[in-house]
Amino acid sequence: MLWYYVDLSWRSFKRTPLVSVLMVIAIAIGIGITMTTLSVYHMMSADPIPSKSEQLFALQLQTMDEGEGWFTKDDIPYQLTFKDAQRLMTDAKGDAQAAMVRTGFAVHLGDESNAPKLMDARATGRDFFSMFNAEFIHGGPWSQSDEDNAVNKVVLERSLSEELFGETNPVGKTVFLDKFLFEVVGVIEPVTEHTKYYDLNNGSFKRPERVFYPFSLVKELEIGTWGNSNGWKREMVTTFKQRLDSEIVWIQYWVQLDSPESKANYEQYLKGYIQEQQKIGRFARKEPKYSLRDVNQWMEYNEVVSEDNKILVLLSFMFLAVCLANILGLLLAKFMRRAPEVGVRRALGASKTQVFVQHLVEVGLLGLFGGLLGILLAQLCLWGVRESYSYYSALAKMDFLMLASAPLIAIVACILAGLLPAWQVCRTNPAYYLKTQ
Repeated sequence: MLWYYVDLSWRSFKRTPLVSVLMVIAIAIGIGITMTTLSVYHMMSADPIPSKSEQLFALQLQTMDEGEGWFTKDDIPYQLTFKDAQRLMTDAKGDAQAAMVRTGFAVHLGDESNAPKLMDARATGRDFFSMFNAEFIHGGPWSQSDEDNAVNKVVLERSLSEELFGETNPVGKTVFLDKFLFEVVGVIEPVTEHTKYYDLNNGSFKRPERVFYPFSLVKELEIGTWGNSNGWKREMVTTFKQRLDSEIVWIQYWVQLDSPESKANYEQYLKGYIQEQQKIGRFARKEPKYSLRDVNQWMEYNEVVSEDNKILVLLSFMFLAVCLANILGLLLAKFMRRAPEVGVRRALGASKTQVFVQHLVEVGLLGLFGGLLGILLAQLCLWGVRESYSYYSALAKMDFLMLASAPLIAIVACILAGLLPAWQVCRTNPAYYLKTQ
């Protein structure tokens, strides 16, 4: 029966091609706009590392004295001081941990064959790569000994490795970061494709760094941050050592806790650490706080998806509703024009339900065609977003879920819009039209 209804729908389209095309275009425009905003929202809010998002925690410590506040909603700084991060790394009480900071260098090979490229880099612990599921193409992370002894080792992202060394394996070769010579120990694929969730404080959707080196080199080589720094205390900071010893917060810190027991033990360790620091005059509060937030909690806390993004999605659905309101009138006129034909069908034995379903199949097909065309329009809009706003280049795309959702949303929306016209035409009185015939 379904294929019979599909055949009737196709015949109906051919009888009124102009009206049918207008309705398909109206649906396609509504779906195109809706899927553009919905796709960006979907990429923004998606879990960036679903296999481990509940085991990775961003650490915050409330280091300020009593009476001092912070601009976050829970009064805790986003980042840590260097001395706190270094101590936590040394104690290593988590299943894995990584202190990190955004920096940058002029990257070059030390000869005229390759011009220096100024780019972001990340100082971090060796656990970073296992914690965030970095995929190594060549080599691996630097050793714990390299990290402890601040040895100049570097891991490159694949695209940078190919720019510098071509498609050959660069492990064992050397590269300059500014004036410092580093040995390449590994090459990785990009750590994340969408949200740079491990450092939301320096741009949620910026391209991940392409250079990684041991965190211990920050102190050894006196490497400054390219990220955000904040302080709450009046301090004399004129040398790099004074900065490392200060209460300025500029280091991100992540810890991996694989079980509830690990998390409970780590929280006990943090409480002990805070009490220890209080004895030397730090964390001078009656009730100092700390926070451990997993990946999705961290993204929500940092408002990765802003209210503006949510409002934009809502407005796009409202625009789709306007498009559907327009086709509702066209459907009503089209269906009622066929009332005599429906009257004859009813007189020959067709039930109201059969007539109702027949017309819903027709509007469902309109939705299918409009949804498929809407995907093309959405792809065009997303291309425009990528070309206009490089910041969203990794987000302005449709994954399989969005591709499958577009025709489904269009079909459901059209069926909802077609309920009234289909109900009106199925209530046709056969006797009235038989008399007129």
